Amino acid sequence: MADETELSVGDRVRVVALPPYIKTAEPMPMLRPSDLLRIGEEGVIFDRRPGGYWGVRFERGAFLIDRQYIEAIDAESESDSA
Repeated sequence: MADETELSVGDRVRVVALPPYIKTAEPMPMLRPSDLLRIGEEGVIFDRRPGGYWGVRFERGAFLIDRQYIEAIDAESESDSA
Protein backbone atom coordinates (compact mmCIF):
# COMPACT_ATOMS: atom_id res chain seq x y z
CA MET A 1 0.00 0.00 0.00
CA ALA A 2 1.17 3.56 -0.70
CA ASP A 3 1.02 4.49 3.01
CA GLU A 4 4.10 2.34 3.76
CA THR A 5 6.47 5.17 2.87
CA GLU A 6 6.38 8.20 5.15
CA LEU A 7 6.30 11.52 3.32
CA SER A 8 7.93 14.78 4.32
CA VAL A 9 8.20 18.33 3.02
CA GLY A 10 10.47 18.49 -0.03
CA ASP A 11 9.69 14.94 -1.23
CA ARG A 12 8.78 14.35 -4.85
CA VAL A 13 5.45 12.56 -5.30
CA ARG A 14 3.40 11.12 -8.15
CA VAL A 15 -0.40 11.09 -8.55
CA VAL A 16 -1.61 7.46 -8.52
CA ALA A 17 -5.38 8.10 -8.57
CA LEU A 18 -7.62 11.11 -9.08
CA PRO A 19 -10.12 12.25 -6.45
CA PRO A 20 -13.52 13.54 -7.63
CA TYR A 21 -12.38 17.09 -6.84
CA ILE A 22 -9.14 18.70 -5.72
CA LYS A 23 -8.76 21.59 -3.30
CA THR A 24 -6.46 24.50 -4.07
CA ALA A 25 -3.75 25.31 -1.52
CA GLU A 26 -4.63 28.99 -1.24
CA PRO A 27 -5.51 31.05 1.86
CA MET A 28 -9.15 30.63 0.76
CA PRO A 29 -9.15 27.09 -0.75
CA MET A 30 -11.55 26.28 -3.58
CA LEU A 31 -12.68 22.95 -4.97
CA ARG A 32 -11.63 22.41 -8.57
CA PRO A 33 -12.34 19.58 -11.02
CA SER A 34 -9.72 16.85 -10.85
CA ASP A 35 -8.98 17.10 -14.58
CA LEU A 36 -6.38 19.76 -13.71
CA LEU A 37 -4.12 16.82 -12.78
CA ARG A 38 -3.22 13.59 -14.57
CA ILE A 39 -2.37 10.18 -13.17
CA GLY A 40 1.41 9.98 -13.15
CA GLU A 41 1.90 13.74 -12.80
CA GLU A 42 4.73 14.63 -10.43
CA GLY A 43 5.00 17.39 -7.86
CA VAL A 44 6.84 18.46 -4.72
CA ILE A 45 5.39 18.50 -1.20
CA PHE A 46 5.59 21.95 0.38
CA ASP A 47 3.26 21.55 3.39
CA ARG A 48 1.55 18.99 5.63
CA ARG A 49 -2.04 19.60 6.71
CA PRO A 50 -4.26 17.92 9.30
CA GLY A 51 -6.38 14.96 8.25
CA GLY A 52 -3.79 13.27 6.02
CA TYR A 53 -3.63 16.08 3.46
CA TRP A 54 -0.44 17.28 1.81
CA GLY A 55 0.21 20.55 0.03
CA VAL A 56 1.77 19.61 -3.30
CA ARG A 57 3.02 21.98 -5.99
CA PHE A 58 2.38 20.70 -9.51
CA GLU A 59 2.99 22.32 -12.88
CA ARG A 60 -0.59 23.64 -12.99
CA GLY A 61 -0.72 24.92 -9.41
CA ALA A 62 -0.62 23.95 -5.75
CA PHE A 63 -3.26 21.63 -4.35
CA LEU A 64 -4.17 19.85 -1.11
CA ILE A 65 -4.07 16.14 -1.87
CA ASP A 66 -5.16 13.28 0.38
CA ARG A 67 -2.36 10.76 1.05
CA GLN A 68 -4.25 7.94 -0.70
CA TYR A 69 -3.93 9.69 -4.08
CA ILE A 70 -0.14 10.16 -4.10
CA GLU A 71 3.00 8.05 -3.72
CA ALA A 72 6.60 8.96 -3.02
CA ILE A 73 9.05 8.89 -5.92
CA ASP A 74 12.21 7.22 -4.71
CA ALA A 75 15.59 8.13 -6.18
CA GLU A 76 16.08 4.65 -7.70
CA SER A 77 12.90 4.69 -9.81
CA GLU A 78 13.64 8.27 -10.87
CA SER A 79 17.13 7.31 -12.14
CA ASP A 80 15.77 4.16 -13.84
CA SER A 81 13.30 6.18 -15.91
CA ALA A 82 15.95 8.73 -17.00
